[in-house]
Amino acid sequence: MALATTGLLAVTAVSATVTVAVGRPESRPAVTAAAAPTSAGPTASPSATATATAPATGAPSPSTSAPVPAPTSTVRGTVSGGRHEGDLRYFLLPIPAGGESYGPADGMQLTDKEMSEQFDDGTDIVRILHQLGYKDAVTRTYRTADGKAEVTVTLLRFTSAAQAEFFAKNDTRDLPSIEITGDPGARGFVDKPKHEAYSGSMTGISTQGDVQYTVDVEVKGSPDKVLLSELMKRQRDWLTSGR
Repeated sequence: MALATTGLLAVTAVSATVTVAVGRPESRPAVTAAAAPTSAGPTASPSATATATAPATGAPSPSTSAPVPAPTSTVRGTVSGGRHEGDLRYFLLPIPAGGESYGPADGMQLTDKEMSEQFDDGTDIVRILHQLGYKDAVTRTYRTADGKAEVTVTLLRFTSAAQAEFFAKNDTRDLPSIEITGDPGARGFVDKPKHEAYSGSMTGISTQGDVQYTVDVEVKGSPDKVLLSELMKRQRDWLTSGR
């Protein structure tokens, strides 16, 4: 998916005004390329083969052992008045039933280096982010159960809602815009393929409280903006309530 664009980000600090030209992300945040999709649902335990002789210790045989429970996430977060506390990964849009995660199922933290690699000029974007009160960022990519779409959600947390909004408003893409319903203030962009056999993509950008969020969707053929609107609304609701 190609999302390379160029934009101008004007950064106004409390004590000075800085205007810097930075490149926009060339692609969605990177995930571990070698990692296979990880099912978001419970993982079935391997079947055990019963033996003719019961264990000498008198312990239950494998055929009668209790099933091994699927691991549960220990990531936690809270939200109050638009301020998000705890592990930011908690606020990533939950993977729908049957969906498969690329990389860690809980998502992953993005370092300054990883953030800079998403932009044409890594040094400038890291400096600008921290001037804006940037605190941390997380991302997760998953494939839908029907295999028709890949969704990447990226969250950036700032020290205030005003700083998150400022960054979001200056995040521009050199792509046709599309309307997003159900998420006030959100902006959408679409990249339609030249042929229906190729992949198309959509991007939604918005904020909720001190978090700026981006949802990237890649599908085969021309993207349907209804899908992006639904995802953006769900992400906003999750950030608003934490559930």
